[in-house]
Amino acid sequence: MLQRFALVLTLVCVSSVVGSAAEQPAFDAEKSKLSFTGSKPDGKHEGGFKKFTADAALNIEEPSKGSLKIEIDATSLWSDADKLTNHLKNPDFFDVRKHPKITFESTKIEHDPSEDKVNIVGKLTMLGKTVEVTIPSMPKLTEDMLVLAANFDIDRTKWGMTYGKGKINDKVAIQALLVFKR
Repeated sequence: MLQRFALVLTLVCVSSVVGSAAEQPAFDAEKSKLSFTGSKPDGKHEGGFKKFTADAALNIEEPSKGSLKIEIDATSLWSDADKLTNHLKNPDFFDVRKHPKITFESTKIEHDPSEDKVNIVGKLTMLGKTVEVTIPSMPKLTEDMLVLAANFDIDRTKWGMTYGKGKINDKVAIQALLVFKR
């Protein structure tokens, strides 16, 4: 009886250190960041979102079986200029009164074991329209955390955001840092 208890205790301790094949790490909102850079021929502006949540399912043995969901509070949008922030929130851009949420849900995770990267393919819904996007990500996995860092571009016009076309670049650079506690 004592041996069985010791074996169970050992297995519990080992599994808590190593982690299971499938796990759901906890999102760390304080350490995570979601920002963007919009540009035009004579300059650029920085912005982002102050409030968002993310849920990840991590599968260490088979990364392709993992998943990622992100929900962004579009009303938390900020930029480097107050006047611009107000303009970005109106119907010319994000129309936050009508569309207060932006969501991303992965449909496929492609892992290249020869490189330390994954491509997260999924559906990005913004302004009531859903478009498939591929997000190249550099994951970092430790005993304590999972960090997903991604820098990629989206074409804002795919969601109907066409204000200033020709004066404002269609491509918007996205910078994401998602931190999860294990």
